[in-house]
Amino acid sequence: MNIRTRLTLLFVLLVASIVLLFTVSVYYLYDQFREQEFQQRLQEKAFTTIRLREDVGEVPQADLPVITNEQVTVYNKRGVVLFNQGNQRPRFPVTPDFLRKITLRQPQYIRIGDLEAVGVLHLNSRGEVLLIVASGNDRYGLTKLDRLREILFSGWLLSLIIVGISGYLFATDALRPVAELITQVNAISATNIHQRLSVGRQRDELADLARTFNDLLTRLEEAFVLQKSFVSHASHELRTPLTVMMGQIEVTRLQARTTEEYEVAFDALLDEVKSMIRLVNGLLELARANSDIVTLNYQPVRIDELLWQAQSLIVSKKPDYEIDIDFDNLPVQEEDLVIIGEESLLQTAFQNLMENGCKYSPDNRMSVRILFMPGKIKLTFSDHGYGISQSDIAHIFEPFYRSESTMTITGHGIGLALTQRIIELHHGSIEVESTLGEGTSFRITLPTSSPLKKQVLLTGEPMSSNSQ
Repeated sequence: MNIRTRLTLLFVLLVASIVLLFTVSVYYLYDQFREQEFQQRLQEKAFTTIRLREDVGEVPQADLPVITNEQVTVYNKRGVVLFNQGNQRPRFPVTPDFLRKITLRQPQYIRIGDLEAVGVLHLNSRGEVLLIVASGNDRYGLTKLDRLREILFSGWLLSLIIVGISGYLFATDALRPVAELITQVNAISATNIHQRLSVGRQRDELADLARTFNDLLTRLEEAFVLQKSFVSHASHELRTPLTVMMGQIEVTRLQARTTEEYEVAFDALLDEVKSMIRLVNGLLELARANSDIVTLNYQPVRIDELLWQAQSLIVSKKPDYEIDIDFDNLPVQEEDLVIIGEESLLQTAFQNLMENGCKYSPDNRMSVRILFMPGKIKLTFSDHGYGISQSDIAHIFEPFYRSESTMTITGHGIGLALTQRIIELHHGSIEVESTLGEGTSFRITLPTSSPLKKQVLLTGEPMSSNSQ
């Protein structure tokens, strides 16, 4: 069952229930009114009859209002019939219990089939207690009640038909924007992912849904563009060393070489292979940081130990690099040095920043400054290198992006993109400030206090990223 049919049925059921409740209420209230009115008529008939009998001695029928199948019976206190008037035979069945309940202030009412009766108490001039029971058939009132029932039932059925048609038209109009959205969504594909949804009504929930979906499309478009760019750049970066290696091998095979010449050729090939290995490792790290988030294990790590380890690894590979680590203020408690993170990823991020700082500085020097603040740690990686232009700063975190001024320096443009992703995984932030010819500073902020950290420190068990 589609939404349109479901809305129509729900609308019809709701309105039909309300109209039926209203119809039953009108019928019930009118029936109560008819009953009270007929009771009043029967009481008047009873008192008029007994007064005429006492005053005149007889009851002239022509002078009294006529009630269908009327009957007036007078009883004494013991229940003996003193007087009976009316053509109905036998008399209206009255029980002794009914007569006992009749009081001066509380008349009694009873209904048997279409006949209704009212019992009243009367004191005559001699002080005798008389019980008068007047009965009859309210033919006109019941006929009007039947007619009212027919009108209300017919009106209720007619209202169901009108409500059904109105509900269908209402549901169609309400769901028209949904149909338009479905048509627009079906028209969006990888070739026109830049298109966005639009709705005629700008202030309802469907407009909010369209805006939310447009935001989703924007994020998907950005991811799609980045993926295409990533694949294109990765293919280019992998093809270049392979082309160089193939060219070197072909040139080497053209003629016989000496042992020294073969060694030179093999050294060049080895350099290209190492470059490819570094590129592939960078791609694997970037893919892990972007896709394999659920399997990451977060555990307590000391930020100072990670920095010293990263410094030691870089200096062991590049002895001419100088990295200074400066603590502005040491925390009183060692616990403030601990953050919850993935040790290998954080170490990779710090290594990338340290290596870039040394690589892009003429003196191969850079410094790391650590500032401890309540609830967070700020790390500043500074160098006195070539600097980054403002136009390049907006793109330095894109995979494989390299500015023209650094094309002569070995690299693939993966490190900063990987570093930014790692910092985001640890709920931190990274900012860059650079001046051409003076140097560049990367500022990283990492949180040190969180409910997850307290839980890990208390239990001593590492937590996966999907438990955050």
